[in-house]
Amino acid sequence: MPRYPASNAMVKMMNGTESYGERLTILARIGFAARGMVYLLIGLFAIDVARHGGQPSDNQGVLGSLSQSSLGSFLLLLCAAGFAGYALWRLIEAALDPEHRSRSLKGRLERAGYAMSGIVYGALALAAVNLVLRKAPAAEGSPGDRTAQGWSAWLLDQPGGQAVLVICGVIFFFIALAQAVKACRGRFDELAADVPVPEAVRWAGRIGYAARAIVFAMIGWFVINAALHADPDEAGGLGAALRQLRDQEHGPLLLFIVASGLALFGLFSIVEALYRHVRIDGSQLREIARTARQ
Repeated sequence: MPRYPASNAMVKMMNGTESYGERLTILARIGFAARGMVYLLIGLFAIDVARHGGQPSDNQGVLGSLSQSSLGSFLLLLCAAGFAGYALWRLIEAALDPEHRSRSLKGRLERAGYAMSGIVYGALALAAVNLVLRKAPAAEGSPGDRTAQGWSAWLLDQPGGQAVLVICGVIFFFIALAQAVKACRGRFDELAADVPVPEAVRWAGRIGYAARAIVFAMIGWFVINAALHADPDEAGGLGAALRQLRDQEHGPLLLFIVASGLALFGLFSIVEALYRHVRIDGSQLREIARTARQ
């Protein structure tokens, strides 16, 4: 069996020899797995909607559905820990650039996208904890749309908020473009296996990234529309994008295709949890602490 990075980390954890940074790295890997599970469920729920009708679910809606299961609290706490680790990893990528992205406009926009991802998954971690503590009702469907509309309404009430909202929409478009490029290239150099990436895994990643490109482009369009029309109700998230696909002329087919891609992205994320290069070292954490004190 080929040795993969997650196995090395787990051996150190069981031996008690892992550093603080390595513990956070393990948490980030749990985050990739949690992200994968959520995307897999979103895709499967949306496939069911495409076949039988109903309302698609977004990230928060899936958490609401998990809370109703017999292992709901355990699964939500696991998701919360994973989302927190994933959020931390993305924020470190945005702030410290451990993967050495370029300082060009492209690199800065990529890091802005990582920052947005970190904030979103941090909010999901908090939402999962609130569900466990019963501080929030379990909402199925697409509660994320209401969150997007609430933030859009707040921004539109601020000086210059309309321009900021347009910039957010442009960032979503850039994220969509980056996902599309990754889907076309099919290169996943971040996977650290000592054997070539199997073709099935590569194609799952390509189809998954293509589906995400479609969804992010639609979210960007919703956000820009909300800004241009000064109407926060036009903003929307993943749930709104899936509903928009469902409501087209060949909606069930379109929704089935994109939902299948999202489910495949979930499976690819679970593979990433095992094989991806994830490195959070002590020097990075010390730099964060030093920056925070300044």
